[in-house]
This record gives sequence, structure tokens and C-alpha cells, in this order.
Amino acid sequence: MHKFFSRLGLALAVMLLTAALPYAPSAQAADNALESIKKAGVLAVAVPQDFPPFGSVGSDMQPVGYDIDTARLIAKSLGVKVKLVPVTSTNRIPYLTTGKVDLVISSLGKNAEREKAIDFSDAYAPFFNGVFGPAGLTVAKAEDLAGKTIAVTRGAVEDMELTKIAPASTEIRRFEDNSSTIAAYLSGQVQLVATGNVVAASINGQKPAKQLEVKFLIKNSPCYIGLNKNQPELQAAVNAIIAQAKKDGQLETIAQTWLHTSLPQDF
Repeated sequence: MHKFFSRLGLALAVMLLTAALPYAPSAQAADNALESIKKAGVLAVAVPQDFPPFGSVGSDMQPVGYDIDTARLIAKSLGVKVKLVPVTSTNRIPYLTTGKVDLVISSLGKNAEREKAIDFSDAYAPFFNGVFGPAGLTVAKAEDLAGKTIAVTRGAVEDMELTKIAPASTEIRRFEDNSSTIAAYLSGQVQLVATGNVVAASINGQKPAKQLEVKFLIKNSPCYIGLNKNQPELQAAVNAIIAQAKKDGQLETIAQTWLHTSLPQDF
């Protein structure tokens, strides 16, 4: 019995001593991601592999696309090598939170649910539904659609939003799928088309003679770079790189290459 109480007393003493010590965060919580990346000399980035023009596999079996070029830009600006890690839409955030990658650059939209798990950079890529048409046609806002003909896919987001804002004199022609909507524009049945910028980019890549120029945005949902929570140094560094790339035209070059159009003026 005496030995039992001696052991109990020793255990209690250890517990009290431990409790009195200052709190030390875990190694993971204390890590500075930016320092770790620079020390390793490698930036691991989750990128898409099946979502052109943001990310796909080229003829040489290497990843290509808007997100891939952005990942390389950021790594170069940080002075490190880039490690591209192909992901899907479902595993891209788990890859980040479990430490498999340092950043997610995978056409990632921002919403309240995702913000509970990760942080975001400033926007680096436009992703939107808009009104598109030829360069020679002046249309800058919804009111300018008066008297115009415009194609849209029936029931799509852009159809619902366009219906709300188009003047009564606008002739909206609805088609059953994106292919039919685009075909209506390419064949000259309509002057304009309302669609997503990714769809427009695909058309511009295939039909350079019938370039679709963005006229104005209908619904905006840009892409952001995802990073782990509580990494202010890395977040600030990424934001600074994005801001500089907007200023010096590097992002414009990436947009022209993969979206076949300029970045929106208010981007």
C-alpha cells in the first residue's frame, strides 16, 4: 500500500510539474511553410490533369495549362524548383491539409465551407460566365444588348442571369447544349453568345478566325490558390507574386496562351 501511494504521489508531482511548464506548440503548428519550402528548394503544387485549359496532359505526356504555368511562375519567383502533383477535384484539398503539397493551384473557387479548412491567395485566374462576341461589336454592359441577338444554353447559369438583366428588345435564342450554342455564333445566326470563359477559350483555340472577345461579366467566380491555415508569410509571398505578375504582364501572357483572350479589365 505504501509503495502504491508513493507511486501515486510521484505521478501527481509529474503532472503538476508538466502543467506548470509553458505551452509549446506542436512541430507542425510551429512550422513556417515559406521557410520550409526555401530550405528544401522545392515547391510542391497540386495541379489539375483533366480540366483544360487549366490543366491537362500534353502530347509529350507532361502537364500543361494555365495552372501549370502559374505554379512554375510562383516557384521561379520564390527561387525554388517546382514539383507538380496531379490531383482531382475531390482530393486536391486533402493533399494540402495532409502535407502532400504546399499549394493547390487547381481552378479552385473560394467559398465559406472551404475557408473553414484552408486559406486562399488573391485571385490569379478569371473564371466566369459572360457575354462574348466579335471585337468590332461594342457591348460593354447589359443595356447594350438592346436590339442584339444572343445565343445561350437553355437552363444554364448564364441563361438565368441573362434573363434578369437583358433589355426587353434583346433577342435571346436558347439552345439545348453548349455545342449548339457555340455553333449558332460560329454560323452567324446570332451576334453574341453568353457562356463560360472556359468554353469561349476552347472555341478561340479552335477557331481563330471567329475569336470570341469578352464583353462583360454576368457571374464572376475567379480561381484562387489554396494554402494551409496560419501561414501568413507564405500567403503574403504568393499574393506579392500574383500582384507583380498582374503588373508586369506575366499573367496576361498566361491568359492569352490558355484562354486566348485578355484578362478582364477589373480583374
